[in-house]
Amino acid sequence: MASFNYIGRNANGSQIKDSVEAANSDVAAEKIFKKGITPISISEVKETNNSAGNVDIFELINNGRVSLEELIVFCRQMYALMRSGVPILRSINGMVESANSNALKKALTEIGKQLEGGYTFSSALNHHPKIFDHLFVSLVHVGENTGQLDQAFLKLTTYLERELDTRKRIKAALRYPSMVVIALTAAMVILNIFVIPTFADMFSRLGADLPIATQFIIASSNLFINYWPHMLLGVILAFIMISQSLKTEKGRYQWDRRKIKIPIIGSIIERSILARFSHSFAIVLKAGVPMTTGLTLVAEAVDNSYMQEKITAMRQGIESGESLLRSAVASTLFTPLVLQMVAVGEETGRVDELLTEVGDYYEREVDYDLATLTARIEPLLLVVVAAMVLVLALGIFTPMWDMASAMQG
Repeated sequence: MASFNYIGRNANGSQIKDSVEAANSDVAAEKIFKKGITPISISEVKETNNSAGNVDIFELINNGRVSLEELIVFCRQMYALMRSGVPILRSINGMVESANSNALKKALTEIGKQLEGGYTFSSALNHHPKIFDHLFVSLVHVGENTGQLDQAFLKLTTYLERELDTRKRIKAALRYPSMVVIALTAAMVILNIFVIPTFADMFSRLGADLPIATQFIIASSNLFINYWPHMLLGVILAFIMISQSLKTEKGRYQWDRRKIKIPIIGSIIERSILARFSHSFAIVLKAGVPMTTGLTLVAEAVDNSYMQEKITAMRQGIESGESLLRSAVASTLFTPLVLQMVAVGEETGRVDELLTEVGDYYEREVDYDLATLTARIEPLLLVVVAAMVLVLALGIFTPMWDMASAMQG
């Protein structure tokens, strides 16, 4: 969809400047009228192409995105400024000087100009979806309308800090298995290039009958040495095909669906997504966002198209008159314990508080799984290493023992 800037007047005759996303100008005008605003002018926002000389290499690599750490700092500083009563425009102009990345500096500069032009803060943020997602913009919008913008940034700070902490814990848990896999791969390459060919040449000069294990490792070494360009090309082509597939809606959906079913780590990924969903949903409900609208926002925040489909189905169930509990049961996403907590939340009118408890429950589950992840993966790694050592031992030492026995006989 294209983005349209418009100037209009509301029922009180006040001038309004804002933006709206629509397929064309007619649809944009219809959306503006539904807001109770009479449009005076509507203009499509043209995408500007940066020249090669103006493109920052780091911004190009990051595709215009900003790290979670910098977003957290931004939210903390905005909370402090809003809490102190500093005007938004002055706060944004001050933040431009303290921003570390060029992408954030550029975005804040444009946001400052849009605020000077009469745009609302949330509308200005909405023009930078790569930095500020729908959940971020919606919470700021609610904070603007309720006069609690400082609380909106406090909630965003808490949410982003929790997200960053989860990512760091997952990376830390996968560091040891990753290093072992890299070491095994390097060992295989070195053995195939330098070690096995030496023994293969010695065995061929002696003309001895080689056992199956020896023939296998020599054949694998020859395959690696003679066809490594083809293998490398195959890996590159496979990587490109997978990358292109993940860019399509169908390919992304299939990957998102399968990765939560991967043995050992699939359940960790699923519970981490459910923790994010629960905390995000609790935040938007506590901010006063309607339940159906909140589910739409949270579905976009989970960053998993398969889970997004399930959450969208929950929203449709609520829109058709079902309770949150019935919709949650139909989604098959939650355990019976969590469903009981949701039921109590609905009965007592404390859905946001109980959803926070659900998010904390899933985070504790993720913490436990991450703590035991290395212990569960280690036996598999030991089996792989033992198999490699066994094949090498049988392949190299067996013919040497046979030759030594023949010489003694």
